[in-house]
Amino acid sequence: MLKNEKVLVVASKIIFAEEHWQGLKRDNLDRYLDLINKNFQFKLRSEVEDDPSWQQIIPYIVFNFQDKYFLYRYLEKAGEDRLKKDYHLGVAGHINPIDIKNGERILETAAMREWQEEVEYKGNLLEKKLIGVLNDERRLVEQVHLGLIYLFRGDSPEISVKEKDVLEGRLVELKNLAKYVGDVSNWAQIVYKEYLAVK
Repeated sequence: MLKNEKVLVVASKIIFAEEHWQGLKRDNLDRYLDLINKNFQFKLRSEVEDDPSWQQIIPYIVFNFQDKYFLYRYLEKAGEDRLKKDYHLGVAGHINPIDIKNGERILETAAMREWQEEVEYKGNLLEKKLIGVLNDERRLVEQVHLGLIYLFRGDSPEISVKEKDVLEGRLVELKNLAKYVGDVSNWAQIVYKEYLAVK
């Protein structure tokens, strides 16, 4: 975590004013995008990292090629101890002030920046869509983050992680995903069970 990193947050009481849910919300997504766009502010990450009264908004990109999905995990050299060992389905990261550019849509801009920073992809993206808003309150690390779950569908399997010293990743067939994420306690399990396994 960068000492002075500012991250985009929205007050939890605003996000959950009408409904408090656990898991992947797949309906009324425009309402939540509108709430975020109209109520976000930037705060020091160090001030909100353990404070559930704020939701740090995280774009989480699931990549799909044919019947395969991109799966990765952090290696021992990674900085975020809370996320090590488990497998993950989404390329993810915080939204920073740098993502406000020329009046563009900040959430989509942040998602694309994270995608370009984290992976090397040699194909074309055929589809980019928001599939849900994810709230998970099982562990503190997830309690303070709200996921915007995107599905990116590509025309090539040529995808790899950029930071090979801290990450490893590969494509895995949908039928084999359960053995990697079926029993983890992170967002990958929810995305798999509530979206991919029921498609």
